[in-house]
Amino acid sequence: MNLEKIKAELNQKSTKEVLEYFLDELHVNIALASSLSIEDQVLTDMLYNIKKDAKIFTLDTGRLPKETYDLIEKTNNKYKQKIKVYFPQTQEVEALVNEKGMFSFYNSVVERKECCYIRKIEPLKRALKGLDIWITGLRREQSQTREKMQLIEWDEGNNLLKLNPLIDWNEEDVWAHIKYNNVPYNKLHDKGYPSIGCEPCSRAVEDGADIRSGRWWWEHPESKECGLHVKENV
Repeated sequence: MNLEKIKAELNQKSTKEVLEYFLDELHVNIALASSLSIEDQVLTDMLYNIKKDAKIFTLDTGRLPKETYDLIEKTNNKYKQKIKVYFPQTQEVEALVNEKGMFSFYNSVVERKECCYIRKIEPLKRALKGLDIWITGLRREQSQTREKMQLIEWDEGNNLLKLNPLIDWNEEDVWAHIKYNNVPYNKLHDKGYPSIGCEPCSRAVEDGADIRSGRWWWEHPESKECGLHVKENV
């Protein structure tokens, strides 16, 4: 695929038109990697309304909040589809926990990223095998680590294109779509959680706080990525 040609085709297209272009006009193997965030729920709603059998998958790290599991069920029921779930390798999780305990990720960035690799990155790599393009819900305003991301990018680590349809959306845009279209969302958002990942690594924050401040709150902002979306790890 010619990346520059695709970028030219996408110029001035709306988010819906961008998704329609990839789902209907290009003959490619494409899927949404959903974390069940409000952004990914917006994309899930759009994708299923464009193409009923659109491919969507999620990663179950084994440490997710109950509210996230509830949301998977609500989403499947609303759209009458099944989000595919990938799990980490049992032996790798067992080895990590038995060697370093349940909460090694609090010890250092290195140990936290080790946990993220086992529970998230390795399953993602399996999920991406065979795809031409993966869709994400990334937005530039989410964090300083995402400010330079583009609508469509080449992912060298996984040897495929990464499409970020909501890259220019703000949080108000996302919530407006959620509310207007009655899209299911994680109820932890109503309890002060702007960003939700694994239960031990997510917490509520005060109103007006940085969107990602409740994730890995013990670390500096520049290190707050699990490795899924930073170039040196993807």
